[in-house]
Amino acid sequence: MAYMAQLDENNIVIQVLSVSDNDCPNPAPDNENLGAQFLESIGLGSNWKQTSYNGTFRKNFAAEGYYYDAVRDAFIPVKPYNSWNLNEETCIWESPVPYPTDGKYYIWDETTISWIEVS
Repeated sequence: MAYMAQLDENNIVIQVLSVSDNDCPNPAPDNENLGAQFLESIGLGSNWKQTSYNGTFRKNFAAEGYYYDAVRDAFIPVKPYNSWNLNEETCIWESPVPYPTDGKYYIWDETTISWIEVS
C-alpha cells in the first residue's frame, strides 16, 4: 500500500490517501509516480507526494495541514508555538525547554515559555 499526500499551491497537505498494491506494486518510495498517475487518472487532481507511514523517508507521515519542504524533502507539522524550534534531523518542532521527566503531566505555556503542571 502506498500513502499519497496531495499538496496545494503552497505545498500544504490538503489530503492523504492510500493506494492499493494492485495500483502501486513497487516498493516504497518507488511508488510515487505510479500512485500520482493512478490518483490523477480517477479524477483526484494533481500534485501528489508519497509519504511514509513509518517515517522511513520524508521524515514524517504527512497529515492535513503539514508543509512539504522540498529542500529538506520532508513533511513538517504545523508549528505549535512561536517559541518552538525545528529539529533539522527529525523535522519535528521542539520546545525550548525540555519536557519534565518527573512523571507528572504538563502543558506548554507560551507566555512564560515553560511547562505548567496540570493538577
